[in-house]
Amino acid sequence: MDLGVRWKLHGDGKSPAPGAVVRPDERLTWPRTVGLGAQHVVAMFGASFVAPVLMGLDPNLAIMMSGVATVIFLLATRGRVPSYLGCSLSFVGVAAVIRADGGSSATVTGAILVVGVVLFLVGLAVQKFGARIIHAAMPPIVTGAVVMLIGFNLAPVTATTYWPQDQWTALLVMLFTGLAVVCLRGFWSRIAIFLGLVFGYLISWIFDLTLGKIHSADASGKVTDHWRLDLSGVSKADWIGLPTFHGPTFQWSAILVALPVVIALVAENAGHVKAVGEMTGDSLDDKLGTAISADGIASVLSTAVGGPPNTTYSENIGVMAATRVYSTAAYWAAACFALLFGVCPKFGAVVAAIPGGVLGGITVILYGMIGLLGAQIWLHGKVDLRNPLNLVPAAAGIIIGVGNVTMKFTDTFSLSGIALGTLVVITGYHALRAFAPAHLKTQQPLLDEGTSSYDKPADGRADGPGMP
Repeated sequence: MDLGVRWKLHGDGKSPAPGAVVRPDERLTWPRTVGLGAQHVVAMFGASFVAPVLMGLDPNLAIMMSGVATVIFLLATRGRVPSYLGCSLSFVGVAAVIRADGGSSATVTGAILVVGVVLFLVGLAVQKFGARIIHAAMPPIVTGAVVMLIGFNLAPVTATTYWPQDQWTALLVMLFTGLAVVCLRGFWSRIAIFLGLVFGYLISWIFDLTLGKIHSADASGKVTDHWRLDLSGVSKADWIGLPTFHGPTFQWSAILVALPVVIALVAENAGHVKAVGEMTGDSLDDKLGTAISADGIASVLSTAVGGPPNTTYSENIGVMAATRVYSTAAYWAAACFALLFGVCPKFGAVVAAIPGGVLGGITVILYGMIGLLGAQIWLHGKVDLRNPLNLVPAAAGIIIGVGNVTMKFTDTFSLSGIALGTLVVITGYHALRAFAPAHLKTQQPLLDEGTSSYDKPADGRADGPGMP
């Protein structure tokens, strides 16, 4: 059985040709692959560390289970879909609502475990009936808008959390990283994001030595005098230590609050698979159901032991877009690093000490790259934004997603941001299509005349239900 753990060496393994793509079944030399894996860990670490803290869960367990989830995902997709599974930010608001109603950590993880089961079942449905059911619901105008709002929804994180902590360091890191991506050659250009982080560490250390403490917002948002680079947590952290485990408990009220997030998770997975397919040039729709199911199983396993849910990480899409290295070997290396970080609090403390200003400079580029992949999907799908049938739902959904608009239905149930934006794009497009005049619907088929090319066998016959 091919588990996707064999890789061909790309060229000489050292310096890919300018513009060349390292495909998922290829790799660079192992030292370079390990370095790329470390870069993926750094890219996901901030959100994967912060999200469980906001949810009141153990961040070390979150990091460990993200490594386990990534391994499950890579094995399930046979190494064809390069992805890192980290802690999902979509559940932060859900956890806050559950805790406000008196729920414990076990209640939070129990509700999210049920969401993982539902996500797994959605994946099975996609596997049985084909990616066509996703494509029918999410044609290029929809998938592009969803990918765009997922990326740009992260903009406030940069603008309100990271950048204000040290705006000048953020500006210097942004400029350095941009120059590194564009001007460096060979392997060095492939690890430009990591180099930007190292540069930011050094700049923050130099500024602390020469300029003293900075008066700005700290990681908690409180304006104080503080050091840019605070390594006190590193000296206090143990070298080896297991995270805290606990079992889930189930309450219907909490489950009903959490269930709507399935919309966001399906959208994130579909958008991720679509974006990776666009970047690699591979037809990955046949792996969409597997990807969704793998995400569901990984989240079930994580929440069963007290960890947070996992999802495909958009931060790592940005890293792949910057490096053009899609090797799943790098993700295996990243998963191993995450497992080590999970049982080694000191290593985790080093990465967690990355100054907020440094993350501000890095995320400006990464998050923007993610959002613009949505535009790439539109271009590839030849979406005509002059057509109001395309323009109106995409425009509304993107503004809702980017602006993090909230729709409150009851005191305990609301949709906002990515989930609400996605729902508006999908339902808005199909509702408008049902009432639109014929000439607006003839510019591109909605796959009701057949299926996508990914669902057709070589002889051109459409697959029947249940065919792989």
